[in-house]
Amino acid sequence: MTRKSGQILIPFLSILSALLVSCLVIAMAGRDPMMIFSKMFHLTLGSSYGIGQVVFRMTTLIFAGLAVAIPFRLRLFNVGAEGQLQMGAFAAAMTGAMLPSTLPSLVSIPLCIIMAMASGACWALLSGLLKVRFGVNEVIATIMLNFIAQGLTGYLLTYHFAMPSTVHTAPINASATIPSFYTVTGWFANSPANLTTILSLSLALFFQFLLFQSRFGYEMRAAGLQPEAARYGGINAGMHTLVAMGIGGAAAGMGASNIVLSYKHYYEAGMSGGIGFTGIAVALLAGAHPLWIVLSAFFFGFLEYGGLTVNAYIPKDIFMMIEAITILLVIAFSALGKRME
Repeated sequence: MTRKSGQILIPFLSILSALLVSCLVIAMAGRDPMMIFSKMFHLTLGSSYGIGQVVFRMTTLIFAGLAVAIPFRLRLFNVGAEGQLQMGAFAAAMTGAMLPSTLPSLVSIPLCIIMAMASGACWALLSGLLKVRFGVNEVIATIMLNFIAQGLTGYLLTYHFAMPSTVHTAPINASATIPSFYTVTGWFANSPANLTTILSLSLALFFQFLLFQSRFGYEMRAAGLQPEAARYGGINAGMHTLVAMGIGGAAAGMGASNIVLSYKHYYEAGMSGGIGFTGIAVALLAGAHPLWIVLSAFFFGFLEYGGLTVNAYIPKDIFMMIEAITILLVIAFSALGKRME
């Protein structure tokens, strides 16, 4: 098996095998797998509203997947996308609520997004600094920073910024809201799908160019493949580590534009819903390739919303099992593919 064919076959075989296993689980639960999947497709990809729901979930997962994929090119495992997203969401919500209502949208929206990116990047850079300066494993650092981000945002929300008798911050100004596709184009009627999707696709294209069409991306990948050889060639591996973690954190923070600026319009505890952790699965299924992440995020977005649509017939936890089985199979098939090479 060649490397290029493996990049295509491994995700395909993993998804197909996971779906076959899920059919067995659904049958063991006393339901007809064909009926379940038929209803699932009809209620998701068979309606404008369902497609909009899938696209909405896909958008945040693209950001989360890119947050994991970029550091992964340097053999860095960023498990902190969840905390970086939380910090970005809180920063975007507070910025949007504090901006003067007289500011136009062309100023308010970019400011909120920049603050979300900066917060996510700074949070990720903490683990990068610990890695470069003290040799702390980035997996441990990012996991711990997830808990700190959750505690910090929870404290600030509960004791300082929550609206009276609520568990969320003040709503953002109308000028800071990103319009939905339905408002602008009439697509995806009444669904939360919005123009942030265009931003996420643009970011995936930008990272594709950065990694594979620029000298900086070549140095970054070289530093990940052969750190010692890269240092001998004059490549600053420590600098690339910091940049990769910072870029990944900024991408995770940008997920706030889809959740806060376009949907909730405020910050509340638990609003990330584990998206940062699902982003790890998205990146692994895509082989940490920016463009493949779009398809991978669509698949996981389909499973997440599809599981909700048939929850009356089968527990949605089964579709969480599909996600987990898919990733386990990706790892297994990847190892098998390397042995075959």
